[in-house]
Amino acid sequence: MPAGHVDPRVAELRSAVSRLRRQLAAYPVEFPDRGIAEEELAALDSLAAGGSPEAPRLRRSLLLIAGAIGSVSALGRGVREVRDAVELFGEPPRG
Repeated sequence: MPAGHVDPRVAELRSAVSRLRRQLAAYPVEFPDRGIAEEELAALDSLAAGGSPEAPRLRRSLLLIAGAIGSVSALGRGVREVRDAVELFGEPPRG
């Protein structure tokens, strides 16, 4: 990729992560695994900031975020947006 060019997948991932981080910060109710979700969102942002994140690591973080947020329906759309952005990095290998 040319110098200064940002991979559109990375830009989408960072944008989706940023939106979910803001939604989570604004969510007024504490839940047991909130810290895990916050840590993994920070990890995803860091991976994306590196420019070429590895799909397996992205999927691992996504699973941890989804599990940590659980059934908080108010955050469901944000989790879906992060999932969609992670999927831009390729399908998981079939076993």
